[in-house]
Amino acid sequence: MKTKLLRLTGILAIVMLIAIPVMAQDNFPDPEDDIPVDGGLTLLLAAGAGLGAKKLRDKRKQNRNNI
Repeated sequence: MKTKLLRLTGILAIVMLIAIPVMAQDNFPDPEDDIPVDGGLTLLLAAGAGLGAKKLRDKRKQNRNNI
C-alpha cells in the first residue's frame, strides 16, 4: 500500500511539473485560419474506447472457456 502511494505521488509530481510550463504561454494574436480539433478527437476517443471494450470482452470470454 505504501509503495502505491509513493508511486502515485511521484507520478502526480511529474505531471504537475510538466503542466506548469504549458500554462505559462503568451497571448498570441488570433489566427485567421483556425482548425477545429473536436470532431476528429472525439472519433478517436470513441474508437479507442470501443477497441478497449472489445478486447476486454474477448479476454473475459476466453477466461470463461478455459475454466
